[in-house]
Amino acid sequence: GLSQYSSDPRTEWDLSAYSTRDQVLEAVRNLRYKGGNTFTGLALTHVLEQNLKPDAGARLEAEKLVVLLTDGKSQDDANLAAQTLKNLGIEIFAIGVKNADEAELKQVASEPLELTVYNVLDFPLLSSLVGRLTQVLCTRIKEKSSKENADIPVNTGPQLSPTDLKISAVTSKSMHLTWSPPPRPPKKYRIVYYPSKGGNPKEVVLDGAVSSLQLSNLTSHTEYLVSVFPIYDTVVGDGLRGVTSTLPLSSPRSLRVSELSHNSIRLSWKAAQGATQYLVLCSAAPDGAED
Repeated sequence: GLSQYSSDPRTEWDLSAYSTRDQVLEAVRNLRYKGGNTFTGLALTHVLEQNLKPDAGARLEAEKLVVLLTDGKSQDDANLAAQTLKNLGIEIFAIGVKNADEAELKQVASEPLELTVYNVLDFPLLSSLVGRLTQVLCTRIKEKSSKENADIPVNTGPQLSPTDLKISAVTSKSMHLTWSPPPRPPKKYRIVYYPSKGGNPKEVVLDGAVSSLQLSNLTSHTEYLVSVFPIYDTVVGDGLRGVTSTLPLSSPRSLRVSELSHNSIRLSWKAAQGATQYLVLCSAAPDGAED
């Protein structure tokens, strides 16, 4: 599977899209480069939420590996998103090109770093990594597979997935989430939320017995993407997703002018709900304009 990213990650193809080497190589040849910003944290969250789930071709019994290729320093918190993946047993390999930040690559990648971090000066030099990286990836898969328990459930299905996400009590800076838990209660829930036009993903981890959450300190008049993931001992169930916008900040209304004199005026207005202060700006009208 492959996703490209800038400020908005984009899935090019899912894990289940192709079944032969030649098909994958043809897809790579037809790939169009996506320029733009470098929101690596948002991209890693996209991979977890969109690409590493059963209906995108992720098999529960298969090892989960993410290979990150970047040519710049992330403009959001890549470390937090990477840590979430690593906590779920997903192994990250970080490959830097040109202007990549090596310290950031080492933060994002899984241990041991001598096997998972690579950095080259330009794109043509990536070909020099192919042989070693292929060998390392295959060896890691074999090592991890041999250690897995045989009793991992075969698929997630509706037994492990919450339903019916409801977003209510939306204000300019908060919203309330509720959902119906799956038949098999999870160990924990992971809630991820971020502005749809790009921004740092934030997350909250809840006990599996809880099925509601109040999100606070949000930005007003902003569309948010919200995802709720059930976390079990050996798997992450399918997530619930929702989109909603916070309300704009309340405005003062009914501005009135009174008590005019040669050097003063009195202003009055109806209060804006929730406002703690007002900023009043006043300037002389240009010559010839109506006062």
